[in-house]
Amino acid sequence: MTFIHQISAWPRFTWDDRVLAASLAAVRHKQGRHLGLMDALGFELRAEANLVSLVSEVVKSSAIEGQNLDPKEVRSSLARKLGLETAGLPTPSREVDGVVEMMVDATQNFAGPLTAERLFGWHAALFPTGRSGMRRITVGAWRTKEDGPMQVVSGAIGRERVHFEAPGADRLETEMANFLDWFEAPPSIDPVLLAGVAHFWFVTIHPFVDGNGRIARAIGDLALSRADGSKERYYSLSTQIEAERKQYYHQLESCQRGGLDITAWLAWFLGCLDRSIDRAEETLDSVLRKAKLWQRIHQHPIHDRQRKVIMRLLDNFQGKLTTSKYAKLAKCSPDTALRDIRDLLERRILIQNPGGGRSTSYRLAEPD
Repeated sequence: MTFIHQISAWPRFTWDDRVLAASLAAVRHKQGRHLGLMDALGFELRAEANLVSLVSEVVKSSAIEGQNLDPKEVRSSLARKLGLETAGLPTPSREVDGVVEMMVDATQNFAGPLTAERLFGWHAALFPTGRSGMRRITVGAWRTKEDGPMQVVSGAIGRERVHFEAPGADRLETEMANFLDWFEAPPSIDPVLLAGVAHFWFVTIHPFVDGNGRIARAIGDLALSRADGSKERYYSLSTQIEAERKQYYHQLESCQRGGLDITAWLAWFLGCLDRSIDRAEETLDSVLRKAKLWQRIHQHPIHDRQRKVIMRLLDNFQGKLTTSKYAKLAKCSPDTALRDIRDLLERRILIQNPGGGRSTSYRLAEPD
């Protein structure tokens, strides 16, 4: 089996611009329109939209690799690093802080050069204990011969299938020097295409023992930040990749086992990016809805019990709000819960759902 990096002309990638032209133009148009919408908002709304997108990016990029992070910890870590409000948020773990540190550096310092030392710092931040799970690994350096071959394998023991094998450790210095020189050279292609090529090229080299996927996506975010010319991220590519994870791995594997023409990968990458921007419109709607609701609330301040319940309702609350659920959330008696709810109904912050009696329930009112 021949992998793409074993072809003599590697890494001189090719693609068909005619096939990609329409998709690239559509993505660039959506990027511009979305950034224009965000620029028209106030600072607080832009900061919240940026925070929501970054939380999703960090959580979903880790989820692609099977690592589940607590979104509240991620939000707490990001808010601290961005100088935003952290009241009521938990103290993040070292692991969460490390992933967040990498993402903040990639997006906030997008204009800074991507170097081997910078990548080593990202890798060390991802693995603060020097271990991947229970296994001690080489951290903050390219993998070594002692780490063994870097393979993507599936199947039971004795029936393993090798989907991909990365270049040997003895090639990594040269491979990464070529990659970094190309990445920092004056761009000869559209920066969005550059992000797609960089993602594919880096994961194919697979220079680290672990964390290559997350670092590849951080490199992609850095490249997209350069394309947008903005530190703020208002859409999350990793969120869309996670939703299309099977297709993501299928496209990578297909191109890594084919020739140097990566048109198929770039076409999928552009489509995924396009869908991620569509998804960001939903995020913007949610941010605006919350902002309008709090605007109404601040006209006649509510007390802490009510605030706590409203914040839970805004945070992907499952099911419908009832008096008993309110009492549990606010840690109060059913009578107090009912008084609180009646007050919120009068203010048009809550509205009652159809039905009554024991099935009486409530939901947040849509802002005007």
